[in-house]
Amino acid sequence: MSVYVITGVSSGIGFGFVKSISEDPQNLVVGLVRNKPATEQKVATELGKRSNVHIVHGDLTNHATLKQAAADTTKIVGERGIDYLVGNAGFPAQFDAYSPIGELAEEPEELDDVADKLFKTNVTGNIHFFNLFMPLVLKGKTKKVIAITSGHADLDFINNFDIENSALYSASKAALNVIVAKFSAQYKKDGVLVFSMSPGVVEVGHFGDLTPKQTEGLMKFVGRAQAYAPHFKGPVPVEGAVQTIRSLWERASIESGYAGAFVSHFGNRQWV
Repeated sequence: MSVYVITGVSSGIGFGFVKSISEDPQNLVVGLVRNKPATEQKVATELGKRSNVHIVHGDLTNHATLKQAAADTTKIVGERGIDYLVGNAGFPAQFDAYSPIGELAEEPEELDDVADKLFKTNVTGNIHFFNLFMPLVLKGKTKKVIAITSGHADLDFINNFDIENSALYSASKAALNVIVAKFSAQYKKDGVLVFSMSPGVVEVGHFGDLTPKQTEGLMKFVGRAQAYAPHFKGPVPVEGAVQTIRSLWERASIESGYAGAFVSHFGNRQWV
């Protein structure tokens, strides 16, 4: 049996993790979300009565809610601690998702607002999350901390293929990768594996209702992604992505070189 604590489980990959992991009744899953009632209803409707799933309120932008979530989780998991702590939640800004950085200057106030929210959610929020839950990780048997990041943060990918879009989002994920390495530097000696992993390009509903200009930006990115990886055909379904991600985090170890690493769902720097 393993104990998992995962942020951002209300939809997308996060909900996919809960669905997949809780299929084994020996596993225990605690999911952190901003809207607890809605997520509990979704779990009941789509997964039925799974007693090994617990939904807890927690918002990465609100330290007090994360502190309470840690206290609530302690009551649920007890002395078993946490085997897998997964920082999945994040803020996927639409503002810069399909535009080159120069165009963002046309809306300086929104640029400031989005940049602040990205950093507070994707970086500072995960610092608080990891710090508050680390005592439970230290009690666990497996002791793994995984941050869901993005291949957009890879400088070689950006420079070699002129990836113009998602500048602010990419910067926030690059900062997250540094934070992950710092946590690894501190806790590796305690047997805690901390690393960041990109899930690849997953179909989670971000590509609907695009304007013509956004669609043009998306197509430009897809074209460059195909130049990078000719086999790339588009986003993969959540179910397939979840299985690939779980396979990697289960086999990854300090001994095999994953401590503080920034890798793809394949365990290397092949992002798609």
